[in-house]
Amino acid sequence: MNPNADPAKHPEIPLFNTETWLYEDFEIGWRIRSIRRTISEGEAALFNSLVLDCHPYVSDEIFAKEEGVFGRRLVAGSMVFSYGLGLMAHNNVNTFSYGYDKLRFIKPVFIGETIYTIRTNLEKRPKYPSIGLVRVSYEVFKSVGELVLYCEHLQTVKYRDPSSYPGRAE
Repeated sequence: MNPNADPAKHPEIPLFNTETWLYEDFEIGWRIRSIRRTISEGEAALFNSLVLDCHPYVSDEIFAKEEGVFGRRLVAGSMVFSYGLGLMAHNNVNTFSYGYDKLRFIKPVFIGETIYTIRTNLEKRPKYPSIGLVRVSYEVFKSVGELVLYCEHLQTVKYRDPSSYPGRAE
């Protein structure tokens, strides 16, 4: 017996792994921490091949050991950024990415290290007639608590009541 046999009723079932907060719900100062994620050799190699990153610091073990500043291979910064933010992906159906500011690679991440991310709500301001602008920070840490990446994400988010924000121009 199929408990969900009627496709017409499927929209009534809540979506998994989504959020529905609106501009008015955004609390400045609110923080949340992700689960941890170890970056494996295979993942790093696959990522490098997908984005065509052949820099010797991320792709050449001999160079990294014999000539590199760190003595071992790095995880590509773009991978740390992608994984760090991916750990905090919230799938809010009311938000849209507006861009990133202040992206900084502060310390290296090496293959086999574990990272986690803390997201902090920094500010919000009305922007357009139907959506406001929010800013959050992402701090990516190595498992030992060392900050390795910082950036700020700007997102537009729908108002619950657009009439409360008159005069906003597109």
